[in-house]
Amino acid sequence: MTQDQHARPSTQDGAPQDSAPQDSATRHGTSQGWPGKVPGLGYGGDYNPEQWPQATRVEDVELMTQAGVNLVSVGIFSWAMLEPREGEYDWGWLDETMDRLHAAGVRVALATATASPPPWLTHQHPQILPETADGTTLWPGARQAYSVSNPVFREYALRMTWAVAQRYATHPALALWHVDNELGCHNAHDFSDDAAAAFRSWLSTRYGSVEELNRAWGTAFWSQRYSSFEEILPPRTAPMFVNPTQQLDFHRYSSDELLDYFREIKAILREFTPGVPVTTNFMCSTRTKHMDYFSWAQEMDVIATDHYTVADDPDRHIELAFSADLTRGVAGGKPWMLMEHSTSAVNWQPRNHTKAPAEMLRDSLGHVARGADAVMFFQWRQSRAGAEKYHSAMVPHAGTDSDVFRSTVSLGETLRRLAPVQGSQVHAEVALLFDYEAWWGAELDSHPINDLSYPQELLHWYRGLWESGVSVDVVHPSADLSRYRVIVVPTLYLVTDADAANIEAAARAGASVLVTCFSGIVDEHDAVRLGGYPGAFRELLGIRVEEFWPLQAEEALRLDDGSRAEMWSEKIHLAAESGTSAEVIRRFASLSHRDDMGSTTGSVPPSIAPTGEFTLAGWPAVTRREVGEGVAWYIGTRPDAQALHGLVQEVLIEAGVAPEQVDAGVGVDAVRRWTGEGEDAQSFLFVLNHTGQDATLKVKGVELLTGAKTRGRLTVPGGGVAVVQEG
Repeated sequence: MTQDQHARPSTQDGAPQDSAPQDSATRHGTSQGWPGKVPGLGYGGDYNPEQWPQATRVEDVELMTQAGVNLVSVGIFSWAMLEPREGEYDWGWLDETMDRLHAAGVRVALATATASPPPWLTHQHPQILPETADGTTLWPGARQAYSVSNPVFREYALRMTWAVAQRYATHPALALWHVDNELGCHNAHDFSDDAAAAFRSWLSTRYGSVEELNRAWGTAFWSQRYSSFEEILPPRTAPMFVNPTQQLDFHRYSSDELLDYFREIKAILREFTPGVPVTTNFMCSTRTKHMDYFSWAQEMDVIATDHYTVADDPDRHIELAFSADLTRGVAGGKPWMLMEHSTSAVNWQPRNHTKAPAEMLRDSLGHVARGADAVMFFQWRQSRAGAEKYHSAMVPHAGTDSDVFRSTVSLGETLRRLAPVQGSQVHAEVALLFDYEAWWGAELDSHPINDLSYPQELLHWYRGLWESGVSVDVVHPSADLSRYRVIVVPTLYLVTDADAANIEAAARAGASVLVTCFSGIVDEHDAVRLGGYPGAFRELLGIRVEEFWPLQAEEALRLDDGSRAEMWSEKIHLAAESGTSAEVIRRFASLSHRDDMGSTTGSVPPSIAPTGEFTLAGWPAVTRREVGEGVAWYIGTRPDAQALHGLVQEVLIEAGVAPEQVDAGVGVDAVRRWTGEGEDAQSFLFVLNHTGQDATLKVKGVELLTGAKTRGRLTVPGGGVAVVQEG
């Protein structure tokens, strides 16, 4: 143990190494991006040797070699072990770990150890603890008990980062910096006085003057006009609905504040190791709402994400596909890292699902198919104690004589065989637009429907595309949309003028754009776009919505083609003033009562519609308008799965978009990754059979998992996977 922050790291043989920042560029190169020291596809997981005795640590590295592990994350929750008392550092165990991993050829994503402050820090400085909207302090005893807005915490976190970076800057095992861990997972929104001060500063920078803020927030309503920034608070618990724009800006501020914390840590790491890439693990999924990862992406040298499936979701493989496509969209189409997922059950769901070996393989390759060049798990060895002791790992409690460890070894061999895939990319002709700010806005309170779920709407439409067998990029509305033939815009409630113009330009250039209900309603300040809905898209679509007609939970709709819809309807007018008129593709026909999960009766109970009449019968429900070289569709309701599938098929066929594998069948996921261009292009077809039946496909090439050559046809067993290098 030492109090010297300038102590130098050891080498493999124990001799001291010089750790001057200027030397690191020579060791690691000068370009940031993919951790170049990792050969082939990355494979490994979180490694926590501090939890185990020396004999187990030695065994760990032997087992990693057996499993083909080449990359591990180390030191994520080790602050209290590295600095057991303020200013006193114990580097011995980490020095030894880094040296041992290097000797075995395992590279390290070294964490800054800042993911949870040690007890001595929260004891000495309780002001660093975050607070909830009702003023409750979030006390230590779990993890992430810190406020990134607190200057004392920032000082200590940056000091710890400096100490780690200074010691290990030139260690040959270092391949990647792992900043903190899952930033904002438990403390994304802090309502403390420090956060209030930081929020006011953020608002001053954003608006420049309190007068401009009053205009943007609509503070003439409910006597909310501010005379100075000092009067403004975070949206703490209040007697009634808090100003929605205040809530929206607090979402933005909170995301930006976490990103600012990342930038400060990254600056220190860059000082010592200008050539070592820096990242943090995102949580790109339908469950993580509070961080705008599209705005974070430009600060990452490589995009990394954590993903876990939900046990009670029978279509969890579709949500996995969506989340992987979203991660690729955040990464701008480049390869990315799966930093965490699970070998089997997790510990934090009501009933945790145990995976069969085949499901573990499908989950892993499902991410690789969609752009992941690294497959990692939480964690290497299953903990004996602590809150995550029942979270599965690569080495389970049962040890090596277990299906889980055998699957760990088998997956390592599989990924070694897939080394040629590294660096290849997915080329999609369909885009599904996703915006975190639209998510925040769509789920604010006091809306026409307050149980509308933005991610569920995205998944609803994504499912229709997935079942159609087409590859999908999940991208931001500001992305370059020129390469897409079909662009789906689900519930883009909040949209800027620039993003709306970007979408319209894509339609005019030849894309088929499909906009769904409750889109284009407000601007970036959550102010309603007047003149009729859907506001920002009214001219593009050639329609004007006079009024929303939300349905009650027990109601369902019939359309004039016999298809069904739910949740939403609206009074749609065709707007002749838009030039080319929209045509009606479907009309509302009748209102019915929902029975159980979807069956309907033929009449409306008197408690719902005493007159027995449906006011919107005969009004447009789905419209289509030719615009420029393309087409703009509008869906003024929420079609059920069958109706949605039919609409998606119409749009895809009209746009000339074909499935990746025409004969794959529903439930068989087929995705291609490509390298090169033109005559030099090489494709890798991933096939994941999520059904219980064998699937036979027409494909030529070499199946990489077995080495077998296909002769025009390939059978993938039920629950199985295949990867064909085509040609």
